[in-house]
Amino acid sequence: MVKGSPKNNKWMRRYRSFFVIGIVILCSQIYLAMRFFALNKNVETQEVKWEQWSFENDIEQDIESNSAGKIKPESVDEEEAVVSQKNKKAKANQTYSLHYDDLNFTPPCKISTKDAVSAINRAKTQYCKQLISNITCLSSEGKLYPKELKGTCPSKGHITGKELGCFKDEKNFRLLSGYFGINKKSNSPHYCIKLCLQSGFPYAGVEYSNECFCGTEIPPLSSKIPDSSCNSKCPGDPHSTCGGYYAINIFQTGISKFVAQIANTEVNNVTVKPVKIVFLLTLNGRAVRQVRRLLKLLYNKNHYYYIHVDVRQDYLYRELLPLEKSLPNVRLTRKRFATIWGGASLLEMLRSCMWELLNREDWSWDFVLNISESDLPVKKVGQLTEFLALNRDRNFVKSHGREVQRFIQKQGLDKTFVECETRMWRIGDRMLPFGIQVDGGSDWIALSRKFVEYVSNPEPDDLISGLLKIFKHTLLPAESFFHTALRNSMFCDTYIDNNLHVTNWKRKLGCKCQYKHVVDWCGCSPNDFRLEDWPRILNTLTRQLYFARKFEPIINQAIILKLELWLHDLEEPSREVRNMHGYWQSIYHNNDLGVVADDGIFTLSNSIKRHVANSLPNVNSSCDLGLSKLLEVHSYHYNDSYKYTLFKFMDKKKNIIEIAVRPLSKISVNKSSNLVAHIESLTVSSEYDQKEQISRNFLRSLSPYSEPLLVYNFNMQHTTKGYNITSLWISPSGQLYDAVEFFVDETTQIGHARPVLKQPILPGELKNSAPVLRNLKTDIISIFDDIM
Repeated sequence: MVKGSPKNNKWMRRYRSFFVIGIVILCSQIYLAMRFFALNKNVETQEVKWEQWSFENDIEQDIESNSAGKIKPESVDEEEAVVSQKNKKAKANQTYSLHYDDLNFTPPCKISTKDAVSAINRAKTQYCKQLISNITCLSSEGKLYPKELKGTCPSKGHITGKELGCFKDEKNFRLLSGYFGINKKSNSPHYCIKLCLQSGFPYAGVEYSNECFCGTEIPPLSSKIPDSSCNSKCPGDPHSTCGGYYAINIFQTGISKFVAQIANTEVNNVTVKPVKIVFLLTLNGRAVRQVRRLLKLLYNKNHYYYIHVDVRQDYLYRELLPLEKSLPNVRLTRKRFATIWGGASLLEMLRSCMWELLNREDWSWDFVLNISESDLPVKKVGQLTEFLALNRDRNFVKSHGREVQRFIQKQGLDKTFVECETRMWRIGDRMLPFGIQVDGGSDWIALSRKFVEYVSNPEPDDLISGLLKIFKHTLLPAESFFHTALRNSMFCDTYIDNNLHVTNWKRKLGCKCQYKHVVDWCGCSPNDFRLEDWPRILNTLTRQLYFARKFEPIINQAIILKLELWLHDLEEPSREVRNMHGYWQSIYHNNDLGVVADDGIFTLSNSIKRHVANSLPNVNSSCDLGLSKLLEVHSYHYNDSYKYTLFKFMDKKKNIIEIAVRPLSKISVNKSSNLVAHIESLTVSSEYDQKEQISRNFLRSLSPYSEPLLVYNFNMQHTTKGYNITSLWISPSGQLYDAVEFFVDETTQIGHARPVLKQPILPGELKNSAPVLRNLKTDIISIFDDIM
């Protein structure tokens, strides 16, 4: 037996506590080091994630996509932010109650998801409620959409799921740098391949168990390492490996790298056969004078003009129909749709018109180009014809210019929508099918005849048939259907990333959730061009852009006149033009079918009759101004300012009499204040356009079912002070309806304050008061009341 040294034992006893402390410190250091590397890994991947989302320049400035997908994070409207925050707080598995007492049918399945229940409860007709119920059940059972679609774009040897091996990745130099995402529940090679294929990347890679990378470039063989280095288990598939620590398993997604074609612009001394264009005009509203102006700028006897007028716009359709008799290359389709903003019917309308065009044997054309009443050309039609002739059989669409997964979420492509009651109802989430690339952007397109034949065929192939099932229940389908069909079909090498349009985007004004009355989504829309936007039009001179939007003469006609002169190389009109600065737009016509006119218009017309009868004595018995019938009502503007509303009557002897009417402001000041000096205008009206910051109810006529609001304009340029203002809404009986607070400073000079008023509103004089203003009066009139 070996006996220990007493000296050593004594030393150990003396310093035992120091040894214990040292071991604890060493273990702590090892633990902190491990945490540090893990934290460093997470921080680094988060940085990569956001860097990849900004790999494109801000190309979207010239993209027309009327959707929330166009909103940049810093320009999200406060109202939309509130909606978004509420949606985040709502849990997907929460149960909501369906109002079964309001249904005259039994839903085919149990419906408990928030969106579907809300849509059914809010729908007005039993048909719409039942349609939403049926679609919801089909979606929940997985029977609504195809699980997988196969494209026919040549893959150039790429095979879906083919493994390239395990590769060494680096923190500062990622092998796949196109897109990055983390999924701690579902990540696997199959999941990552699907994600990258959907995003348009030829390569997918899984790393560190829950990370998915996408890229366009094949990894170098010099980075390949033994397969044993990729040994992390996949959370979505325990039988597969998902890379390792800075080790990545890379696979082919089955598609080749996509490169959009470059448009030809040079003739190269070769005789080019001219092309014939069909201008497909998709029209809405009542601005018939502007439509005629557009046709005059576009008209050429060698081209064709096919017009679709919204089925609800009887006036516009009736006014344009005589064009068919005088112009053989102008036709109006008889199959009309209600083309609401974001509606699935817009895609159905485009395909229907395209198929009708293909079946017109007397029209031989090469391209279809869609435009609206808000578009105007910025180059001569001859220049457009030459450009398209150089690019025969190619297809012009504009892509979103951002990361695909973000586009899918912002565009609502991962949601199911149902269109009925001229509204798009959101009913729940969905998964897009595996096997295709998703693309989208602008719904203004120029398509070749061959591609039109392919996408509009009533007996489509499997790809188009599957896409139609998806986009039948998609918000803004025309903004993605044609792009996605192009990218995944045999026409993928004809894709040119240009929609030939320049669009006047002003995100802070155009993204105000202004379409909530027709769609369960927050959407964006471009602003109207004004004179101050003229430099944007001048910038199109050296670019392949041939149209601009949007233009509205009721907002700004001066920019339209300037553009017309510019197109004709004139500084001023070559001859005198009567009423060149005047503009008339129809509000009402007695021949309109299916249009319910505002009660306020009829009540005012009756008041006008009585006023004329009382103020104009019959000095001559043969001159009887008894107004018997209201024929038309127009809004008249001059030099971009509202002047009058014109009521056209027929008297008892069938003479036509027109009377000009305009509203009078009734504002009185209670006491002097610094705020009064900053007031430019205060009006009570309705139909406020947040995008253009103007009320479109120029006459300011209000009926019991109107939604009145206060429109304010303050001049705060010479002060840095802000004001908190309370607007009081007082009923004709003296009851306080509502109190609305708003804030005004140098950044919020123009806006509106909307009260919450229960309809029908009591007819009479409604007062709007503030501490400084005693009252701002307006009349709520009913068709049964005698108020003037």
